Amino acid sequence: MAAIPKKVSERLIAGLKRYQPILSAAKARDVGEADTVTIIKDMLADVFGYDKYSDVTSEHSIRGTFCDLAIKIDNQLQTLIEVKAIGLELKDQHVKQAIDYAANQGVDWVLLTNGITWRVYHLVFAKPIDQELVLEIDFCGLSPRLESDIELLYLWCKEGWQRSMLGEYHIQKQALSRFFVGAMLQTDAVIDVVRRELRRVSPDVRIDSDQIRDVLIKEVIKREVMEGEKADEARKKIMKAANKALRATPAKPAKGKSAAEDQPTSD
Repeated sequence: MAAIPKKVSERLIAGLKRYQPILSAAKARDVGEADTVTIIKDMLADVFGYDKYSDVTSEHSIRGTFCDLAIKIDNQLQTLIEVKAIGLELKDQHVKQAIDYAANQGVDWVLLTNGITWRVYHLVFAKPIDQELVLEIDFCGLSPRLESDIELLYLWCKEGWQRSMLGEYHIQKQALSRFFVGAMLQTDAVIDVVRRELRRVSPDVRIDSDQIRDVLIKEVIKREVMEGEKADEARKKIMKAANKALRATPAKPAKGKSAAEDQPTSD
């Protein structure tokens, strides 16, 4: 992750120290949703660096129909925020309505929070529309002394958002997902490496690539990693990347010819 500017880091640390006791006290009083929204708006400004008057808006909330708050930067809608009472345990179903509305507005990100737990979802534009949990933070469980905890907060703050840090984090998480790793294990390049190493261990045993792939699919990789839209998407992305790399590789000159001999001659 890119280095966090010192000024931002200091604000995040101070915000943790200030709002952890505020949230604990609010939970002890079991405050309702309206009071939780008030705390969230203050946190968005004091901790995460958004301008409470120009960046944070409730105009996308119509009698609580769509969402409680939204983030706008340069007058462009960036994300929707669904707020629940601080004592309520968050569930994926709580963001369904906000997800549907975000899809209609062309917004990729939705935040669900009760002040203590912060869940960031990325929309999956499939049929039907789905969501992927990208980040979950227990605000009261973070330590102002741990750099890794401050980095998690930076992903969501305004400065991190403007540098696309959350998007980069999401891409990295996708690359390390079980679907991508499972799809990668089935590629010819990986199968060839496994075959070579197996022949090194058992030189007298005849093993072909199809046998290895069959064992991986039927006995090694879980079925849930092999099937479904996420598995299909992972395979498509890996194939697309492989084809792109292949096209970028310069063709080797024919054996016995130099590269200069392969160049067309002019009359």
